[in-house]
Amino acid sequence: MVSALLAGATLATLATPGLAQAQDYPSKPVRMVLPFPPGGVTDLLARALAEKMAQRLGQPVIVDNRPGAGTVLASDTVARAPADGYTLLLAASSVGTAPLLYEKVGYDAIKSFAPVTQVASVVHVLAINPKLPVKNVGELLAYARQNPGKLNYGSTGMGTSTHLEMELFKNMGQAFLVHIPYKGSGPALIDMVAGQVDVMFDAWGSSGPFVKAGKLRALAVTTARRSATLPDLPTVAESGLKGYEAMPWLGLMAPAGTPAPAINRLHGAVAEILKEPEMQEKFKTWGLDIIGNTPAEFASFLRKDIAQWDKVIKAANIKAD
Repeated sequence: MVSALLAGATLATLATPGLAQAQDYPSKPVRMVLPFPPGGVTDLLARALAEKMAQRLGQPVIVDNRPGAGTVLASDTVARAPADGYTLLLAASSVGTAPLLYEKVGYDAIKSFAPVTQVASVVHVLAINPKLPVKNVGELLAYARQNPGKLNYGSTGMGTSTHLEMELFKNMGQAFLVHIPYKGSGPALIDMVAGQVDVMFDAWGSSGPFVKAGKLRALAVTTARRSATLPDLPTVAESGLKGYEAMPWLGLMAPAGTPAPAINRLHGAVAEILKEPEMQEKFKTWGLDIIGNTPAEFASFLRKDIAQWDKVIKAANIKAD
């Protein structure tokens, strides 16, 4: 009888090796793949998050910078990794838009990943050259409609969030502005300060210093609600374009099929980290608003976000460089 019970227990253990491994998770270092080079805001976030996660998980969390191909390289790396919780992706919004923009992408944004949590939204603002004779979103739209093709707008490149945000703005506002794509915020902002670019959606982390110095004027934030980082700045929706909403984000994802206990352990660790006053202050400095939602909420948001940008991309016939 005892032998039969032992045999049954052994068989049960062998039948559920994934469960046994998940209960011991993590038992070795975890790799966090980042689709951006070292030195930027996302890199600072990744390293601060990795350090805090290591303290809670009891294992090192190593940041692996894998920039390239419009963030596709990093996303594809994680999508192909073993679904054991030891390879994570600190994804940006582009994980969902890249398959819509590039002809050959080796992953499906919904099917290839298991969402852990949306860490934060990246605060984006609609900024203009101060010489432009408008003071709010409503006046900007009216001016653009009265002067079709006179205004131009900068972006950080074809198919980037700053490009898509303006295409959504143009579509909803029934206005025509000429697109000037740049390779990053830096050169676009410099040209906007010089008056060669009229308007641009951009991250507060990069445009904020110019706004604070009076070289640019921020009109609104892109999110549906006001930003915790910039509570006095209205949203695009409340200041002239009702219904407008765009939220660039950063979130933690694992390969599809990663055991639920591992996902839950990761989510719990990050949720605790995001409650720390020290981290909350850092996020504001970096121009990020904390989210920290559940895996299910993140999955639901991702589906809606992809559907929104799919419409914008198809309507404007956008193809990435």
